[in-house]
Amino acid sequence: MSTSAFNLQEELKKLPARPGVYLMHDSRDRIIYVGKAISLKNRVRSYFRENANHSPKIARMVSLIARFEYIITDSELEALVLENNLIKEHRPKYNTMLKDDKTYPYIKVTVAEAYPRVLFSREMKKDKSRYFGPFTSAGAVKDTIELINKLYKLRTCNCNLPKDCGAKRPCLNYHIHQCDAPCQGWISQEEYGKKVEEALEFLNGNYGKLLKDLQDKMEAASEAMDFETAITYRDLYQSVKQVAQKQKITDSEGEDRDILALSKDGEDAVVQVFFVRSGKLIGREHFYMTNVSENSDAQILTSFVKQFYAGTPFIPRELLLQVKIEDEEVIAKWLTTRRGSRVYLRVPQKGTKEKLVELAARNAALVLSQDREKMKREEGRTIGAVKELAELLGLERIVRMEAFDISNISGFENVGSMVVYEKGKPKKSDYRKFKIKSVSGPDDYGCMREVLTRRFIHGLEESRTLKEQGVEERFGSFTRFPDLLLMDGGKGQVNIALQVLQELKLAIPVCGMVKDDHHRTRGLYYQNREILLEKNSEGFKLLTRIQDEAHRFAIEYHRSLRSKEQVHSLLDDIPGIGPARRKALMKAYRNIGDLREASVEELAAIPQIPLKIAEEIYSFFHQSMVR
Repeated sequence: MSTSAFNLQEELKKLPARPGVYLMHDSRDRIIYVGKAISLKNRVRSYFRENANHSPKIARMVSLIARFEYIITDSELEALVLENNLIKEHRPKYNTMLKDDKTYPYIKVTVAEAYPRVLFSREMKKDKSRYFGPFTSAGAVKDTIELINKLYKLRTCNCNLPKDCGAKRPCLNYHIHQCDAPCQGWISQEEYGKKVEEALEFLNGNYGKLLKDLQDKMEAASEAMDFETAITYRDLYQSVKQVAQKQKITDSEGEDRDILALSKDGEDAVVQVFFVRSGKLIGREHFYMTNVSENSDAQILTSFVKQFYAGTPFIPRELLLQVKIEDEEVIAKWLTTRRGSRVYLRVPQKGTKEKLVELAARNAALVLSQDREKMKREEGRTIGAVKELAELLGLERIVRMEAFDISNISGFENVGSMVVYEKGKPKKSDYRKFKIKSVSGPDDYGCMREVLTRRFIHGLEESRTLKEQGVEERFGSFTRFPDLLLMDGGKGQVNIALQVLQELKLAIPVCGMVKDDHHRTRGLYYQNREILLEKNSEGFKLLTRIQDEAHRFAIEYHRSLRSKEQVHSLLDDIPGIGPARRKALMKAYRNIGDLREASVEELAAIPQIPLKIAEEIYSFFHQSMVR
């Protein structure tokens, strides 16, 4: 239904007295609020009653509502699930939002396989595998998986065993004694299964038997004067001990629970979560909530619980909460459905559990205070620096800046770079690389003309297409033109930019980033004059960062093209290397140096490279080095 055809009073009369979800739209048909209701009729009509005592935030939202729509459900629980999905999809302006949309790492053991593997996973599926987590550090998870594979010599390949047994040669892990090669049938399924069981014991936190076993082996190797083996066992022993020490006991009940508390100050709120698994505190994480200024602690925590647990695959048995949340009964029912067994929501009043909640609250307050100071410093480096540049140049405002640079070596592989800064911060999703098409040889001015022309013509064409489709806002990165254009150079580069803008009938201020004799940023060239900046000013530091970033981005792109060209041309000289094998090698090795250092075994581990060809490649590089 279009906004113009929407009759508010008539539509309010049609509202059903049933549970469901309602969506508020503004005059541009954007969804600005999503809510759920036991009775849509009562809830939605309450927004438009005369003399309604709305908070300032809700009053502002109501003044923007041009139309609403609703979706009926069979229960309030269904409405809760649908509300979460729609909030995540549309991120409405007036909903209290969980700012951090994180996914947490898990350790996955594929116990349903004949020869199970221990894997890193970002999601928990119903696939008969065993999952451990969530953990807060992806690095720690990867280190743990690596340690388990070293301890128990489990396979890391993707072979379909036992079906593919003997189909390929054993991989490098077998040769370095980190796998028992089940792919060759050199370890029985029963014996391998025992190793997996021991790995599961390790993941469950039972380290005692393993530590004693490693210590015994270390001492036995030492007594036999086999010091190299003894050192290996010593290192494994220390690694296991380090993992064990990180698992701090929080209670003796052995439960899975999350402990949630928040701290709020004005517009900002932080929710701190402690993750307790099997009675052990495995980590903690904090989350920012936006649009909270007029919300109570209970409302903020309610929004957090709904949004966070809609996105995480693991639901603990118990949530310990700082305050009683709204819709507690229906949320508990929803979490129980997601978990598959009863979930309890509790606000502890005394004892150890209350102290844990207090500890989480203190941590949340600490994060909020530290981040406020950090944000003030960051604002000086970013927004403050941009304001400084705007005042220096006499511009009303600067939000978006685009900087351009050209890179080549004697005209070989001319490339251009475009880096984007918004509010003083790099916006890397809008960075662009240009491979020069119309210019050969070392002609920086010609290259810059091509880059700028392509950038702005693309933006104009994209804007025209969006307008024809009836889309008013600029969604594409190229359609958003900068408030200031920064050229890596002085008068010459600035004049090229001004000519391109004039030809395209665009009015955008252009500055040149001038360097001194030592190739360091000195100042700005603007409107036929050079403006020097104080070297200690935030504006000068920001300008230096932008210039360095534009140069780095261009050089990095140019280097990658050169490396690919070198690899491509050299590989053509090796017998047996055709397009498919060349492509596989270029994908596996970024440059000639890495390829030259590869062993025969590492080369042969690439699926497209047989052992004979791997030997040819190895011989090619090492014979040429001798010559």
